[in-house]
Amino acid sequence: MPMRQCVGCQEMKSKKEMIRVIRTNEGEILLDATGKKNGRGAYICPDLECLRKAIRNKGLERSFKQMIPKEVYEALEREMERL
Repeated sequence: MPMRQCVGCQEMKSKKEMIRVIRTNEGEILLDATGKKNGRGAYICPDLECLRKAIRNKGLERSFKQMIPKEVYEALEREMERL
Protein backbone atom coordinates (compact mmCIF):
# COMPACT_ATOMS: atom_id res chain seq x y z
CA MET A 1 0.00 0.00 0.00
CA PRO A 2 1.63 3.29 -1.10
CA MET A 3 2.03 5.82 1.72
CA ARG A 4 2.08 9.60 1.32
CA GLN A 5 2.74 12.48 3.72
CA CYS A 6 0.04 15.07 4.32
CA VAL A 7 1.25 18.63 3.60
CA GLY A 8 -0.91 19.83 6.51
CA CYS A 9 -0.46 17.50 9.50
CA GLN A 10 2.77 15.84 8.19
CA GLU A 11 1.40 12.33 9.00
CA MET A 12 2.11 9.37 6.72
CA LYS A 13 -1.13 7.76 5.55
CA SER A 14 -2.36 5.46 2.83
CA LYS A 15 -2.52 7.16 -0.56
CA LYS A 16 -6.15 6.03 -0.97
CA GLU A 17 -7.39 7.84 2.14
CA MET A 18 -5.90 11.19 1.08
CA ILE A 19 -6.80 13.82 -1.50
CA ARG A 20 -4.32 14.72 -4.18
CA VAL A 21 -3.75 18.37 -5.03
CA ILE A 22 -2.09 18.94 -8.39
CA ARG A 23 -0.37 21.70 -10.27
CA THR A 24 -1.03 21.34 -13.98
CA ASN A 25 1.45 22.24 -16.71
CA GLU A 26 -0.45 25.52 -17.09
CA GLY A 27 0.22 26.34 -13.42
CA GLU A 28 -3.37 25.75 -12.26
CA ILE A 29 -3.84 24.26 -8.76
CA LEU A 30 -6.70 21.72 -8.51
CA LEU A 31 -8.04 18.98 -6.24
CA ASP A 32 -7.71 15.57 -7.89
CA ALA A 33 -10.23 13.27 -6.19
CA THR A 34 -9.48 10.46 -8.68
CA GLY A 35 -5.70 10.58 -8.14
CA LYS A 36 -5.12 10.08 -11.88
CA LYS A 37 -4.91 13.56 -13.39
CA ASN A 38 -1.65 14.69 -14.96
CA GLY A 39 0.47 17.13 -12.99
CA ARG A 40 2.77 17.53 -10.00
CA GLY A 41 0.96 16.16 -6.94
CA ALA A 42 0.87 16.80 -3.22
CA TYR A 43 -1.35 14.96 -0.75
CA ILE A 44 -3.60 16.24 2.01
CA CYS A 45 -6.00 14.58 4.45
CA PRO A 46 -9.70 15.11 3.57
CA ASP A 47 -10.05 17.43 6.55
CA LEU A 48 -10.46 21.21 6.55
CA GLU A 49 -8.14 21.45 9.57
CA CYS A 50 -5.31 19.84 7.57
CA LEU A 51 -5.93 22.33 4.76
CA ARG A 52 -5.72 25.19 7.26
CA LYS A 53 -2.45 23.76 8.64
CA ALA A 54 -1.09 23.50 5.09
CA ILE A 55 -1.95 27.16 4.55
CA ARG A 56 -0.24 28.20 7.81
CA ASN A 57 2.93 26.16 7.27
CA LYS A 58 3.01 26.85 3.48
CA GLY A 59 3.06 23.10 2.75
CA LEU A 60 1.62 23.39 -0.75
CA GLU A 61 3.94 26.28 -1.62
CA ARG A 62 6.94 24.14 -0.64
CA SER A 63 5.64 21.13 -2.58
CA PHE A 64 5.00 23.10 -5.75
CA LYS A 65 7.92 25.53 -5.33
CA GLN A 66 5.75 28.55 -6.12
CA MET A 67 3.56 31.11 -4.40
CA ILE A 68 -0.09 30.11 -4.21
CA PRO A 69 -2.69 32.90 -4.40
CA LYS A 70 -5.26 33.22 -1.62
CA GLU A 71 -8.06 32.64 -4.16
CA VAL A 72 -6.69 29.15 -4.87
CA TYR A 73 -6.78 28.25 -1.17
CA GLU A 74 -10.37 29.53 -0.96
CA ALA A 75 -11.37 27.42 -3.98
CA LEU A 76 -9.68 24.34 -2.48
CA GLU A 77 -11.53 24.91 0.79
CA ARG A 78 -14.89 25.13 -1.03
CA GLU A 79 -14.14 21.97 -3.03
CA MET A 80 -13.06 20.08 0.09
CA GLU A 81 -16.30 21.04 1.87
CA ARG A 82 -18.22 19.39 -0.98
CA LEU A 83 -16.31 16.09 -0.68
